[in-house]
Amino acid sequence: MAEITLTFPDGAKRTFPKGITGKELAETISKSLAKKAVAMSVNGRLADLVDPIETDAEVKILTRNDPEALELIRHDAAHVLAEAVQELFPGTQVTIGPVIENGFYYDFYREEPFHPEDLPKIEARMREIIKRNKPFEKEVWSREQAKVYFREKGEEFKVELVDAIPENEEVKIYRQGEWLDLCRGPHMTSTGQIGNAFKLQKIAGSYWRGDPTKAKLQRIYGTAWATEEDLQAYLKQLEEAEKRDHRRLGREMDLFHFQEEGPGVVFWHPKGWTLFKTLENYMRRRQSAVGYREVNTPQILDKSLWETSGHWETFRENMFTTTTEDEREFAIKPMNCPGHIQIFKHGLRSYRELPYRLSEFGCVHRYEPSGALHGLLRVRGFTQDDAHIFCTEDQIADECLKINDLIMSIYRDFGFEHVVVKLSTRPEKRVGTDEQWDRAENAMMAVLERIAAESGGKVKTGINPGEGAFYGPKFEYVLRDAIGRDWQCGTTQVDFNLPARFGAFYIDADGQRRTPVMIHRAIFGSLERFVGIILENYAGHLPLWLAPVQVTVCTIVSDADRYAEQVQRELQEAGLRAEVDLRNEKITYKVREHSLAKVPVLLVVGKREAEERTVSIRRLGSQQSRVMPLNEAIRMLVEEATPPDLVKPEARKTEAA
Repeated sequence: MAEITLTFPDGAKRTFPKGITGKELAETISKSLAKKAVAMSVNGRLADLVDPIETDAEVKILTRNDPEALELIRHDAAHVLAEAVQELFPGTQVTIGPVIENGFYYDFYREEPFHPEDLPKIEARMREIIKRNKPFEKEVWSREQAKVYFREKGEEFKVELVDAIPENEEVKIYRQGEWLDLCRGPHMTSTGQIGNAFKLQKIAGSYWRGDPTKAKLQRIYGTAWATEEDLQAYLKQLEEAEKRDHRRLGREMDLFHFQEEGPGVVFWHPKGWTLFKTLENYMRRRQSAVGYREVNTPQILDKSLWETSGHWETFRENMFTTTTEDEREFAIKPMNCPGHIQIFKHGLRSYRELPYRLSEFGCVHRYEPSGALHGLLRVRGFTQDDAHIFCTEDQIADECLKINDLIMSIYRDFGFEHVVVKLSTRPEKRVGTDEQWDRAENAMMAVLERIAAESGGKVKTGINPGEGAFYGPKFEYVLRDAIGRDWQCGTTQVDFNLPARFGAFYIDADGQRRTPVMIHRAIFGSLERFVGIILENYAGHLPLWLAPVQVTVCTIVSDADRYAEQVQRELQEAGLRAEVDLRNEKITYKVREHSLAKVPVLLVVGKREAEERTVSIRRLGSQQSRVMPLNEAIRMLVEEATPPDLVKPEARKTEAA
């Protein structure tokens, strides 16, 4: 009998008969493992325990407690959800039910709508099905058998799904008791292994195949975890996230709004625009200090430029286009990079000018499906803190490290200490040769290793296979916020392709023309999205330097009106963003209202304060107040409101101590 060599997680290698199943393999290791086993991983891919292993492979037997099993828990929960719905609502057609981040969903077709009060009933039936603990049994059917079965049941969507399975793939059916579903798998061994740490969350609308012209479906979302503790922690995070929702904060703080006539674009209010410009000016100072020169490129450019760049071929469906009366076709720019290449090309460049660093706060537009839009976090028009560095191949590593230092320093200024750097490698759909991609990826891998080593392990790194841009590999910088959520923000992308496509060159030391390497770089990424992130991270309690209104002067009595106006003037003369509230309202009402608007500092003044030239300082979130002389209070607030990049080095040392 033919044998295969299997490598285990600890590096041990053993030989086994070819075709041994995961279940049999687990039994050879220990009876207790065989009892706990729910699935296996073969060369990093999940598989059923009943699957035979036919070749040499790296193998891991999975129990329910392994991190890899979480995907299976959620996948199995989706199947149980579908069974529960069809038991409770006969005639409902099931479509697809994938695993998503933190949970799962299933799309259903029925004439009657689901209602929120249906969710507890469905959830209760799911618990009954899980308690039955029926085994998941895999069957392979012929295409015709599957189509006949689903057609007779009135499951027309499943018939269409069978037709969509490639000819070289098997038609797999997974049975759980009497109920079954079309599915690629894998699954755990029985429904009981799902456990009870799950919850149905909401009902939403969707379309078959995501196409608005096709049947409208109803989607039920759920979350599932390995333990009740994990579930409760996640639900608590969701509750906290709801309180921090930037859309709600935007209303309360009067920062911005959206409306139907401009889907996916932001209407910035004065206070919101102040916050936006504060971020922009901060970034402008940081970039200028390390050698970036700011430019501005056109919003609309001829189709031919986007054809040359490759965007027309690879990104056309995400671009806004227009045709003029003389039949010229234009596109609103989705990216700034082709424009920056035109600036680099304008005039003869020498190797002595490299690295040549250009930056732009470029407003770009990309079509996003309406269902994907989400406040400031997913929009159609946004401003990038974009930059492009033209350099030699020998300069790549040094420039990427400089960019990394700048990025990390900036994130620290906003209180983000936990950052993960991930290298995204070549996608399936790309431009350029494999040799160019090899060079770019090798250069960036070396930089990634240096970042990890020089941080002393503080910066975590990882690989995202196949997630690079179509023109080059990239670093993605992922921030963790105050409640443990991860946000992908900054990017660094090494590009051997675009400069060559546009014929960009510089004159080398030997007088020869050379094509520069182009490094694409963004730190905030989208300023709109970063505003949303920091609003949620700080729950609206922005640091004083970022707050649109830093100080509001509130009067207790009208006798103090003139003094309050004087206080406001002196605050403004000192560079602080200050307002005054002279309304004939109780001070408790004023405090409550300005607290809701998240004003960081209230200066309360009455007759006594006016006579003594003092102010009563009240901080956002505190019930306590402190009386100080006005001049002293202004000095203190000015120091506190100084942007972190303008704080003197000695002051920074004092803060750190």
